[in-house]
Amino acid sequence: MGMTQEKLYNLIQLQPEIIQKLKLMDSHMNMKAVENELNQMVDRKSSWEAYQRLKTIFQEDEEHLRMLYCQLECACRIYEKYVEKNIPVNIYIDTMKCFTRFMEECKKKNGRMFFDRGWWTYRQVSMSLFRIGALEYEFKEYNRENVIAVHIPSDADLSPASVSQSMEQAEKFFKAYYSDYQFCKYTCNSWLLSPVLKPLLSRESNILSFQERFDIIEENQDDKEFLEWLFQAPADTEYSNLPSVTSLQKRVKTLLQNGRTVGSAYGILKKRCRNWIKV
Repeated sequence: MGMTQEKLYNLIQLQPEIIQKLKLMDSHMNMKAVENELNQMVDRKSSWEAYQRLKTIFQEDEEHLRMLYCQLECACRIYEKYVEKNIPVNIYIDTMKCFTRFMEECKKKNGRMFFDRGWWTYRQVSMSLFRIGALEYEFKEYNRENVIAVHIPSDADLSPASVSQSMEQAEKFFKAYYSDYQFCKYTCNSWLLSPVLKPLLSRESNILSFQERFDIIEENQDDKEFLEWLFQAPADTEYSNLPSVTSLQKRVKTLLQNGRTVGSAYGILKKRCRNWIKV
């Protein structure tokens, strides 16, 4: 039996207020007019271009709910490919729960829910990215080489055991369903890898443990995404207005007020961690 939008809403526990708005759109959405874009969005090779065209078509859509409606339709369509490849349904559900998570993140940052992550979620609905345990894994390229990019969702358990378990499951996943990627390097581009954080963290820190799994290849001091993830604040927020609830927020806020920044870093998983040694 195929996946329907209503069934998907329940599986991913989408917020009732968003479900209500989407259901009101059922009779107004001309899906035939965007059928070509939908077909291309579920294809990894053309998903980004399809998203760009839909964004142009829906440019007057203030809350981007028409984009959300279309991407959830793509999520329904992609379910059959999961079934064909015998990928466990829990991976499908965990992957598509990104929509629910992003709505909550949007509300925290803006005080209300709207869809502001279409530029990211085309990956999930084209089977370019999968949530496996605590972490997400995406097909990417680095220096013309296929790699698997590791992403850290906001609700990820970064304890050493949890990260090791996720990575072990991911290696089994790619070996079973995408064997051409089973020997690829694992990479990560994140503010959590920034060396600037090291002196701000205790030796027992889960972030520090995660950092130690990677060899840092390059740093980007201009990246300000850490403001959103650490403080749930827009990048243009005055530093004095940033929250300082957690110890890391307090330390980073002080660092920023002293003229420094966190930025981000790009790393490659150390070879010894491919043996899933807990660090």
